[in-house]
Amino acid sequence: MKLQSIKSAVVKFAKDEEGLTTVEYAIAGGLVAAVLLTAFTNLGQAVLVKINAIITALGGTTAPTAPTQ
Repeated sequence: MKLQSIKSAVVKFAKDEEGLTTVEYAIAGGLVAAVLLTAFTNLGQAVLVKINAIITALGGTTAPTAPTQ
């Protein structure tokens, strides 16, 4: 290969933005997954607290709380 053709291939690769959208989707997907994980973890803890309150009001034994990470 000639030096000019190598240079033009590198410039073409550097200007190509098609792969950039894949990276953006991967980052967005990761952020959405992290938000959902946090939301469902917090929701689960809130539901556990409510269920334990109901069990206590009925005079039963409460469920053990999940360990926090």
